[in-house]
Order: sequence, then structure tokens, then C-alpha cells
Amino acid sequence: MVRRFLELLAREASAVEFEGPIIEARAAGADPAEIERLELAKVEALRVRQLLRRRARREAELSALFDTAGDLAALRDLDAVLEAIVHRARQLLGTDTAYLTLGDPERGDTYMRVTDGSVSAAFQALRLGMGDGLGGLVAQTARPYSTADYPADSRFHHTGTIDSAVKEEGLVAILGVPLRLGRRVIGVLFAANRSARPFLQEEEALLASLAAHAAVAIDNARLLQETRNALDELSQAHRTAREHAAAVERAALAHDRMTSVVLRGGGIENVAAVITEVLGGTLAVLDDLGRPLAGDADAAGTDPGVFEAAQASRALGRTVRRGELLIASVDVGGEPLCTLVLRSDDADERILERGAQVCALLLLFRRSVAEAEGRVRGELLDDLISRPGSPGLADRARRLGLDLDTPHVLIVARHEGQRERAAFWASSQAAIRHGLAAARGEEVVLLLPGDDPGGIARRIAAELTASLGQPATAGAAVPRNGEVTAAYREAQRCAQALVALGRAGDGAGAAELGFVGLLIGDGQDVPGFVDSVLGPVSGYDARRGTALVDTLAAYFAAGGSPSRTAEAMHIHVNTVTQRLDRIAKLLGDSWQEPERALELQLALRLHRLGHTTFPQSVENGPI
Repeated sequence: MVRRFLELLAREASAVEFEGPIIEARAAGADPAEIERLELAKVEALRVRQLLRRRARREAELSALFDTAGDLAALRDLDAVLEAIVHRARQLLGTDTAYLTLGDPERGDTYMRVTDGSVSAAFQALRLGMGDGLGGLVAQTARPYSTADYPADSRFHHTGTIDSAVKEEGLVAILGVPLRLGRRVIGVLFAANRSARPFLQEEEALLASLAAHAAVAIDNARLLQETRNALDELSQAHRTAREHAAAVERAALAHDRMTSVVLRGGGIENVAAVITEVLGGTLAVLDDLGRPLAGDADAAGTDPGVFEAAQASRALGRTVRRGELLIASVDVGGEPLCTLVLRSDDADERILERGAQVCALLLLFRRSVAEAEGRVRGELLDDLISRPGSPGLADRARRLGLDLDTPHVLIVARHEGQRERAAFWASSQAAIRHGLAAARGEEVVLLLPGDDPGGIARRIAAELTASLGQPATAGAAVPRNGEVTAAYREAQRCAQALVALGRAGDGAGAAELGFVGLLIGDGQDVPGFVDSVLGPVSGYDARRGTALVDTLAAYFAAGGSPSRTAEAMHIHVNTVTQRLDRIAKLLGDSWQEPERALELQLALRLHRLGHTTFPQSVENGPI
């Protein structure tokens, strides 16, 4: 029978099977002494069985620890190592689940990092505050804790969140050991069952060994990552240094090319070409008002944010990126001078900034030259106005490329404030259009080639208004017989009249001001005024032999009554109505409005006084 027990041990039979030889002996009628001897043999066999199982278990634990140490030696992925440790803890302790939490220094608690055997999403996302629950107590005290029945254990600080997650996972018995690096606890390793049972001291020691391996794995991973980060930073610093050196050399070469272009007499358009050749993309060079000076004007687009980006560039003193646009702007004394807008996905900002500086220097040089020439032109115009007839005026004009014997128009443009900007603008216009310009208080005076005072005045008013950003009103006159002084006074009166008539920001000569022009104009061109007002009607009369002018005069004399007009002219009222309809077609529907009617009545009065002779053909439209 003892041999039977050895056979059971050899095939690792269960503990119940060791009762078999005793049962068989009783069935065979063995005496009590034999039965007692078998009982003693069974007890010894079970002790041997327990010892063998303990040694096998210990061998498995040592093998698992050896494998874990091997994983640490070949550490590549921290998550994989931690998952292997948690999985082995669950297998070796034979528990339903195992899990590991790590500390969060920023939030001052621990969070679930790895689980094995868990089925609850809430449990897998659980966070434990210091001192809360079994895990929080382990993290706080750095000591292992276990419980055979967690829900009923009052040694731990229970919270609703933790208890709810533990209940959802179905855990009852829990063992937790700290993960320590020196004296610092970085996390907790757990083994847990879904039924009540105590944990043995051997199980706690095994879990502590695995926890020590996990702590080493985490620390090794941290050191390895720090090493990698340091190497990456060193490599990046090396690349950055090389790129910076290459960028500096490239920028210096580009600057040398731009400087060479300037020294050879090149302009802003040549500098823009160099920048585009070096950086690629499309480039626009804008002046202080955002108007294109050179390059591709479409490169700046219509994005209103370009203006804000240019302001930011001037404030920061460097290039500003807005989408695919690079904006570099330069100012002088707080006033914008020029802005470079490069449309490119990737370009060297230093080269663009140097290009902006070179363009700014060119503009400053141009401005200095223009200001010097403007002073000369301004002095000449001042002398033409203030000292007419002084000797040498014609010679001085010829030296500036101005022939005073050709038709010219004198313009007086009134503005409010911004004297320097207005003076610079006027000087630039005079240089471009081969004329003269001078600044006088709140007005600028220009003498420009041409014979259309009204058209030139309107253009000057519009362009100066756009430059200043506020209304500028221009009056114009043609110097007669070289009398610049008289033309200046007439142009002044035209500008004043426009303001008085509520037409600030407009431009006109005396001829465009109607009867007001008769009052302020030195030439007093009465025939021209009458012709401009009544010409369409009188021309019709001349071609058709009608009496529209007489009918119009009678209509106004009758206070605008068709019936009284018919009585005064001894014609039928329908005839009056037909003639008035024809007059409306010739003069336009607004002919009876107060201001227009006043001009018509004044023209009729002058016509009756014999101050004009009408042309034979004015209006060529349908009769």
C-alpha cells in the first residue's frame, strides 16, 4: 500500500486520490493497525506532495523573475515590460486580476497604467487619491497592504468612486505592494480576486519582487528616454547650428547681390528681382500706403490682415508670417516706409528682412533727392506767384525742364493737417508730371502742364484725398499771358467756393462752377457760361426753327405755370406742355430743381442782354 502512495506522488495526483488506498484496505477487511499505518503513510505522502508543489511553485516564481530580469535587460518598450510583469503576477499568484498604478506628480494622485484580467472600463480608468482606498494607502505609506474582503474592511478610507469601480469589477480580496525607487514611491502593484480569501506571506513577497522589477523597468525607461532626448537635442542643436550657419552665409551672399545691384544704379524693381530669384515665390513691394512699387502686386492679395501683419512686423523688427505670406515692413521715425510681401511656403526670413532694409534705403535716397528737387521747384513757384516779372524766372524753369510758354494749369489743393505728407505728395507729383509744387500753410499749389483745369483739379483732389485719407479740395485756373499770380487767386477762390457749396473733396475750375464761376473767375466767360447752360436748347432752336428758349423764358416768368405761359405766348397750353417735354429731354429731368433753375434763369437773362451768340449745332440726338 505504501507503494501506492509513491505512485500517486509520481503522477502528481490530487489530494482526494490519496484516500483511495485506505478505502480499499477497509473494504478488504484490514485490521485497525493496518488502517492506522496507512493513515500515517497518507499524511506523510501529502506532506511530501505539498513540499513538491511548493518547490515547483518556487521554481516557477524564480523562472518568472529570471524572465522579467531578461526583459529588463532587453528593454525596448516600457508598456510591454509592465504588461508582462502584471500578467506574470496574475499567473504566479493565481488571482483573477492584477493591475499596476503609477503616481501623477502634477495631480498628486495615482492612475491606472496596466491591467490584466480586468473587465470594467470604469475600473481601468480609476484614479486613487493619496490615502484613499487600499492602493492610496500603499502609495502614501510605502508599505504593502492586503485584505480578504475589501468592501467590508474598515481599515481603508472608502470613497464612492473607488468602491463603485471595485464593485463593478467584482473584486473582494486585494493585495497591493509599493513600487519604490529609493525612498520614493512611484506606484503600486496589485493582485486581486473576485472571492474572499487571505493572501499568504509568500504571495506578498513574490508580488514585492515583481514590483521591484517593475520599478527598475520604469527607472530604466526613464533614463533611456532621457538619454534619447539628450541625444536628440544634441543632434537637433548640431543641425540647427549647421542650418543657421548656412542661412547666415546665404543671407550674406543675397545681401551682397542686392548691394551690388544698388551700387550699379539699380532700383527697387531690381532688388525685388534678386529677392525673388533667391527665395522663389512671388514678391510685392508696397509703399507706406500699401500701393505696389515693384514686383507682382497680386502677391499681396486683398487680405486686410496684411496691414495688421505689417504693423506687427514694424513693431517687432522682424518678419511676420500670415498663412503662406511672409511680411517684412520697415519704418523711419515711427512712420511706415515700405513693406515686402512674399508669397511662399518656406523661405529665409533673414533675406526678406535684408531686402526690406535695402528697399527702404533706396526709398530714403529717392525721398532725399525728391525733397531737394522739390525745394528748388517750390522756390520757383513761390517766386512766380509772389514776385511775377522777376528776372531769370524763365531760365530757372527751363533748367528744371519746364517751358512756361506752353499751356499750364495752376491748382490750389486745400487740406486739413498732415502738411508734411501733403507737401511730399505734391512734390512727387510735380517731379513725375514735369511741373512745379509748393506748400503754403493748409494748401499745396501745383503748376502742371495741361489745358483742362476742371479735369486736372478733379484728378488732383481724388489722388490727394486717397494719399491723406481725408478730403482734399482742389481749385484750378489757367494762367493767362503768364499771369500765375492771378491764376493762383482764381484757383484759391474755386477751392473756397467748392467747400462753401458742400463739395469738399472735389475739384473744379471756374467753368465747372456755373454762375458761381462767373463771380469768382477773373476771365468772366459769360458766353461760355450761357452756352454750357442753354446750349442744348438753343442748338435745337437753331436747327429746327423752334422757340424753346423763348418758351423756357416765358415759363419761368409765369412762375412755372403752363397755362399762364400759354396766355403770355398766345399759344395753346398743349403746345406749351409739348415744348416743356422737349426741353426736359434736352436738359434732363433735373432742370426744374432750384439750383439748376437758377442757373437757367441767369443764363436766359444774360442771353436777352445780348452777351452771347449761340452755336448753330449743339445737340445731335434725336429730335
